[in-house]
Amino acid sequence: MLIKKQISSCRRRIEDLTDPIQLLSSTLSLAGSEARLKILFLLKEEGELCPCDISDILYMSVPAISQHLRKLKEGGLITAKKTGQTIFYALTPKAQKLLQRQFNFLANATINTTP
Repeated sequence: MLIKKQISSCRRRIEDLTDPIQLLSSTLSLAGSEARLKILFLLKEEGELCPCDISDILYMSVPAISQHLRKLKEGGLITAKKTGQTIFYALTPKAQKLLQRQFNFLANATINTTP
């Protein structure tokens, strides 16, 4: 059982971290979709991609990809840049920083998934 001093200390620490916890929680919530995590990882690896390329890579329809991109953009994890008729998406520095460990895990993951 924790002593009152330790409980108070833990409460203060959590209160001090309210904004960072909310930021990380919303980021992880957006990245919690398998399709969106794949998109984020592809953008990290390739720098920028258009919806049609992401669609081809992930075997998903362009409208489905566009919905995921919209959510990621609204969440502040990606940016959009229009070049001619094509929109290219890229990670924001915030997303890159917040998800770097997850990206490293994916980049170094082995093919063997058996226990």
